[in-house]
Amino acid sequence: MAKSKLVKTNQKIAEDVIGGYKKIETGVVDGYKKIEKGVVGGYKKIETGAVGGYKKIETAAVGGFNKIADKFVDNYLTKEGESVEEARARLTEEQNNRKASRKAGIRQ
Repeated sequence: MAKSKLVKTNQKIAEDVIGGYKKIETGVVDGYKKIEKGVVGGYKKIETGAVGGYKKIETAAVGGFNKIADKFVDNYLTKEGESVEEARARLTEEQNNRKASRKAGIRQ
């Protein structure tokens, strides 16, 4: 009988120890999950800010270049009564014709 009490007591102690370790494990894992969630959220915010900033810079640079290019075409490359868009289309067509002529071996 003494053995059975000893065995039962040991089992109770083992169950309590296992339960304690499970609580510790759960706490640690939950802590890591919270940290992971925070880090991922932080990286997403950084990514969003960096991409947004890049897009603004890109838009401003391309917009500025297009304004300068339009002014150049308007001042130097348009013919009388021709719009900038029409001049660009004409210049593109002339360039394509020159490329086609070069491929065919004809120089202009």
